[in-house]
Amino acid sequence: MIDRTGLAEFLRTRRESLQPEDVGLPRGQRRRTSGLRREEVAVLSHMSTDYYARLEQERGPQPSEPMLAAIAQGLHLSREERDHLFRLAGHTPPARGVTGEHIGPGLLRVLDRLEDTPAEIVTELGETLKQTSLGRALTGDTTRFTGPERSIGYRWFTLPGARELYAPEQHAFLSRLYTSGLREVLALRGPTSRAAELAELLLERSEEFRMLWAEHEVGLVPREVKHFVHPEVGTLELNCQRLMDPEQSHWLMVYTAAPGSESAEKLRLLSTLAERTPALRA
Repeated sequence: MIDRTGLAEFLRTRRESLQPEDVGLPRGQRRRTSGLRREEVAVLSHMSTDYYARLEQERGPQPSEPMLAAIAQGLHLSREERDHLFRLAGHTPPARGVTGEHIGPGLLRVLDRLEDTPAEIVTELGETLKQTSLGRALTGDTTRFTGPERSIGYRWFTLPGARELYAPEQHAFLSRLYTSGLREVLALRGPTSRAAELAELLLERSEEFRMLWAEHEVGLVPREVKHFVHPEVGTLELNCQRLMDPEQSHWLMVYTAAPGSESAEKLRLLSTLAERTPALRA
């Protein structure tokens, strides 16, 4: 059963313990709230302010598991706090494991401080969980995909236009990289894993993937320098730094340009364009 009082108190105390700068929000002037405002948590959790407010007021319907997962991410809860939230709301917590999609608060805090930089958090299968605004401007909103298309490797072999953002001379290597990476994840997670499901689908739907899969190539690593072909600003040469959360097997990918380079100037232009136009859709 849902513990409405306990749920309301837990949400309120976690909200009040966070400051805007903790979650990548501007503090603003004349701020009287000791922590985050309810409307700020609602935005971070992708829900209406009224819905969230009713939870803190011990009202409204029992929140669903997806709603709770969104709130846990919006409040930057640890996995222990997330599990406690689920129990207060009358649900069984999600199964623990390194293949989950709950982003650790430490990795989120790093991402929140990178709003002026293209960055994203992805799973070991190349599924984007969260992007900075400049990250969306660079690659499109890659969190919008569902099903197997959430994986960049799956899109690479099956979706028309999936390769347009990348320089043609990189295509052959990226095909090998995604195939090699999926084989390694499958060996790590086993024949009943989501990696195995993706491999089976790709073997059915892509001749190129079948040929590369038959090579049994492993051990490829991403190149540090990536070449993007952006429809608005043209070619960008960006370095990609990666930070891994070993508990969740999530990667933080940060894209930077050499100071004073043409690509650095194009990133500044892209930032200006991102403020004036909707995010591109990859």
